[in-house]
Amino acid sequence: IPAATLALMQARGTTAAAPVLFRAYKKESEIEVWKRAGSGRFVHVKTFPICRWSGQLGPKRKSGDRQTPEGFYTVPQRQMNPNSRYYLSFDIGYPNAYDRAHGGTGSAVMVHGVCSSMGCFAMTDQSVGEIYAIAREALAGGQAAFQFQSYPFRMTPENMAAHRDSPHFEYWKMLKSGYDHFELTRTPPKVDVCERKYIFNQIPEERRRVARGIEVGQIFYFGTKYSEPMGATVQGPDGKPVPV
Repeated sequence: IPAATLALMQARGTTAAAPVLFRAYKKESEIEVWKRAGSGRFVHVKTFPICRWSGQLGPKRKSGDRQTPEGFYTVPQRQMNPNSRYYLSFDIGYPNAYDRAHGGTGSAVMVHGVCSSMGCFAMTDQSVGEIYAIAREALAGGQAAFQFQSYPFRMTPENMAAHRDSPHFEYWKMLKSGYDHFELTRTPPKVDVCERKYIFNQIPEERRRVARGIEVGQIFYFGTKYSEPMGATVQGPDGKPVPV
């Protein structure tokens, strides 16, 4: 990591070892680097130009469509490639659970060097070298995996209004929920997929059912625990008193 970038991190209250998050914007052709500061909130450190991305605004759906993906992706250590044919690279993790739920096919969608894209985020070698180093140091610092958010554009009200007639607008509204969470809290949204939709910072229905069962069990347990010494009973099927 260049000394100037390390100085930026220090000035913003973060370190090379702190967790990292990346946000990519296709229309603006930029990737932002965010690092967690001592406050627990993420701070913007630097923005890199994307040298080239392919396709149109909108999500990737299948292998060979040459579309650069949009969505929320996770990058653990195993997806980092220091021996890439494209200088350095990491696999963003397409297709994710949402993509697979919609029949998405394909693989090996990378952030890489060499400035040539067939569905990837292609950077100059200098830019990807720095991005890779920033990601590597965060993982080495203990981050299990980092979030890579990919958007069609910065999801401001003005940009959303300008694209309201797009066939992808409903999808983009869903992405905007995760985008807005980060804008408000400066913490990565917890991303899940339920009923073929992204959900953010929610407990999926099947987990809620389990949680409700545990809660009900606890209510009955404590109810018996405290009602029995008080003599609070009801008549059972056999006519005998049963603690409530």
